[in-house]
Amino acid sequence: MIGFARRAGWAGTVVDRATSADAPGGDPHRVVGYPAVRFDPIGPRLPAYARAVLEHRLAGGPDPSGTIGHPWLDAPGASFVTLTVDGRLRGCIGSLRPTRPLGADIAAHAIDAALDDPRFPAVTAAELPGIRIEVSVLSAPETLDVDSETNAIAALRPHVDGAILSGPRRQGTFLPQVWDQLPDPTDFIRHLKAKAGLAPDPHSAHWGADWRLSRYTVQSWEEGEPR
Repeated sequence: MIGFARRAGWAGTVVDRATSADAPGGDPHRVVGYPAVRFDPIGPRLPAYARAVLEHRLAGGPDPSGTIGHPWLDAPGASFVTLTVDGRLRGCIGSLRPTRPLGADIAAHAIDAALDDPRFPAVTAAELPGIRIEVSVLSAPETLDVDSETNAIAALRPHVDGAILSGPRRQGTFLPQVWDQLPDPTDFIRHLKAKAGLAPDPHSAHWGADWRLSRYTVQSWEEGEPR
């Protein structure tokens, strides 16, 4: 149960404890402990944490690192932070493999998505109240044994898998959320090839012999309507 809670991002609080010695006739020299633990999901708090990081950075203050204390956030993890305005992308930066504690990864990508996404101008403090924040935590990527576009399409689970396509000196990824915009598996794969810079023609079924496809899943949490 503890392992499941850690993977799910739940915070545990001991609310009571007892031992077998507390029962009538219990032997105080041979006891078994029974803790009562309440598990609270920590994942839904992550967008608010990312927002607090951005608010402090845009105000010129220090990042509020450590404001959510939990072993899950102290362990290595990979995340993406996505910013949208009225459903339109405003910034998205992340990592595909863990290189630092998950909490630090989320904080860094919140700042990067707002200030360093080369597709967009930097977010301003005035914009922030109208921005919606989503935090995605990635599983470890699984390399797939595929040698054609047809096999690649068959290997991916729509609306479940994110995908990483790698070739010589090039790489691209789509989070599982991209299935909402590209629900057709062929469109999904071909747009991924184009994003990775491996197939400029979006209608081509070409699959390079040295390409590598991996898939992953995410746990994601999104804010409600912008304030």
